[in-house]
Formats: sequence, C-alpha cells, structure tokens
Amino acid sequence: MFKTKKYSSYQPATEPCATSEELLALWTEYKQNPDNQAVRNRLVEHYLPIVYRRADRIRAKLPSEIERDDLISAGTFGLIDAIGAYDMNRGVKFETFCLPRVHGAIVDELRAMDWVPRKVRSKTSKMNEAYRVLEGKFGRKPTEEELAEFLDQPLDEVRKTISQSSTVNMTSLDKSWTDTSGDSDISEMDILADKRGEDPSDRISKQELIRNCTKGLSKNERLIIILYYFEELTMKEIGATLDLSESRVSQIHSQILERIKKIHCKLQNDF
Repeated sequence: MFKTKKYSSYQPATEPCATSEELLALWTEYKQNPDNQAVRNRLVEHYLPIVYRRADRIRAKLPSEIERDDLISAGTFGLIDAIGAYDMNRGVKFETFCLPRVHGAIVDELRAMDWVPRKVRSKTSKMNEAYRVLEGKFGRKPTEEELAEFLDQPLDEVRKTISQSSTVNMTSLDKSWTDTSGDSDISEMDILADKRGEDPSDRISKQELIRNCTKGLSKNERLIIILYYFEELTMKEIGATLDLSESRVSQIHSQILERIKKIHCKLQNDF
C-alpha cells in the first residue's frame, strides 16, 4: 500500500501541537476552505498521537512480522478521512468521532495483507482447539477420524481443513530475532534448512556404514554392495556397469550375504 512516510516517522509530542484556541481556529479555517492542505496537515499532526496509540494497541496482539509503520500509515489515512468528514456543529468531540475510522482503516489494511480467508482461519482455529483437547484426552496425537468424530464433520472436510491450515501457519522469511551477542539480527532465512543439500552428519554416517559393510570384500564385491544397497541400482544395471551377466551379479551378491551371515553367527557365538 502507499505509505505516508511523512507521518509514519513522526513521534507524538508530549504536549498538544496546538492550544484549544488555536485548534478551534484551525478547524474553522479548514471547514471554510477544505482544500487548504497546510491547515489539514496541522490538524493531522495534532491528532496523530491517536493513530499511534491505536496502532500500538492493535499491534500488541499481532505477529512480530507485521510492521508498525504499515499500521500507522493505514491509520493516518483513516484520520485524514475523519478530518474531512467531521461536522463541528454536531457537538461530538473529534477524538470520539475519529477513533472508529482510524481503527477501521487499520483493520482493513490487515485484512488486505492477509491472504487467508476469514472462514479458513475460523475453521483452522476450531481444528487446533479440537486437536489440543483430544491430545490431552488420549495422551497422543489424535487421528483424522477422531478429529472428525469430535467436530461432527465429514472426514473429507477435516482433511481439507488440515491441508488449508498449512497456509494459515505460513511465516515471513523477513522475520528476525536479535542475536545473543546483540551485534546483529538473525532472519528466518538464515536458519531455514536447505532440504536440497546433504546433511554432513548423514554423509559421514553413510561412509562409515559403507566401510563396515564392504570390509574384506574384493573390488567387484564392494561395488556390487555399494551399487545395489546405496545407489539402488538393479542387478541388470550393475551387471552392465561391471561387464558381468545379471545372473553372475546375483550369484556374487548371494555369496556375499552368506559370508556376512556366517560372520554374524560367529560373533553371536563368541558373545
């Protein structure tokens, strides 16, 4: 959305920007000439603390990735709208008149920022509550069937809600935390696991396993074990790689397993 940077960087003063007499004069001048932007801006600056207080109260209940300036910017538009619509002759204080408009503008901005329909959020909230109740009751994670029975909903509907809940629980990659050293911030992107990369510990474990499984084997025997169990090639593919027939590869494989079995039995007898 378009941000009113002029106002979002403003810090409300501890004292009003105008006295009661000056404020009345500003209102009178503005209502006589609504196109006077300078007067309107002075009114905005005077009442902007209302926007800040309302934005801070709303933001206190929101996820940390929601920017304060976005709420202030939206609330400022609501304030400007209220200034234009205010009728001095109705005997209502402007603070009372503008607050619902400021609040509504901020809420509308939040809805515009939210890609998840309200109905989906409501259903997901009920699902999460049912999940907590059943988990406490059973001492384990409830099944989809148990959730469906508890919620009195068709199983397909429950599965659909579970699928949609993954969208509700999405988080921003810009979300950040302050490092314990206090020198820098750590973003969600910095700690996101790269599932395309191989875990170094898994690679080391795999290498150790291969060494143990192929100890004492000939070159061809080692290759057959590695290609069959670790590279998941078929006997035919291994034969083509080693220039052996499929039946010969199968024979060697059986001989290896028989030897490993004998070694295993001997170790058991020793213990």
